[in-house]
Amino acid sequence: MRIKVSRMKIAVTALAASLAVAGLAGCSSDSADAPAEAGATVSTMFGDVEVPANPQRVVALGWSDAETALALGTQPVGVADWMAFGGKGVGPWIADEFTTDPKILGTMDLSIEDVIALDPDLILWTRSDNTQATYDKLSAIAPTVGPPPGLATAYGTTVEQQTELVAKALGKEAEGKALLSGLDAKFDAAIAANPSFAGKTAAVGAYSSDGYGAYVPGDARADFMTRLGFTIPTAITEKATGNFYIPVANENLNLFDADLTVLFPIFLDSSAFANDPLLRAIPSAQEGHLLILDDPALVNAFSSGSVPGLTYAIDNAVPKFASTLGA
Repeated sequence: MRIKVSRMKIAVTALAASLAVAGLAGCSSDSADAPAEAGATVSTMFGDVEVPANPQRVVALGWSDAETALALGTQPVGVADWMAFGGKGVGPWIADEFTTDPKILGTMDLSIEDVIALDPDLILWTRSDNTQATYDKLSAIAPTVGPPPGLATAYGTTVEQQTELVAKALGKEAEGKALLSGLDAKFDAAIAANPSFAGKTAAVGAYSSDGYGAYVPGDARADFMTRLGFTIPTAITEKATGNFYIPVANENLNLFDADLTVLFPIFLDSSAFANDPLLRAIPSAQEGHLLILDDPALVNAFSSGSVPGLTYAIDNAVPKFASTLGA
């Protein structure tokens, strides 16, 4: 019933808008000659999307879309909390940018009715599972900016692509370029301070209720490491299947062997695997080059793939990488 009511509201609003335009046509020439404010055309994997100028009711459904919008000065009215932050649905490094708490929405179990109830004029879905069926449902509600053209990996939208897509949709391209320039400067400084990273291998993985998994190039965490100068071990990359991670069976934990091995828990405590004898037996662990990230804020920043989150991770994770390597 809520869907029918909302559709009727949309139809009535459209009719009122058309009548208003007809009325304006009969006004003075000064009013008639005033150009309408143009929006943006954003290219996505689902085609070009026409976004209205100055969207006011933005719903951020993609991974880190809300953080990106906030960093650009726009407060979403609805947020999908992908990393279970709670509260305002974003990391503590950016949460204070909200002056009004957003509606927290589902992620994999998203309610379309909840999205409709927010009456959005723009939906951000730039880092997502890339499914056409979900996009079709969202775009029937409001202009929906999905992942970039040609993206093959689910959740594989890079920080640069996400920032550029969201900035263009919000009419804030200059601000988006400034954000990315600032992130570039942070990475450049970290690289200059840690020349020993260059040429070293780094394996990044997680432990969840499903067991171990390793991240592959195209994932934000693996890309964070390669941007610092590391390379992902071939033993991991050759098993990539188009997803952002590969499952790793207990008997294959040697896949994590590298100059630096970084692991963290997902919705568990690190004690669930930190003393696993199979994990502790891999060469990198034996050599003292296994780093377990167990600070939830740092893990989430490292996983965020947003400019604000990655900035926090550079400041707080990179020193741990250097210390673990003995650099």
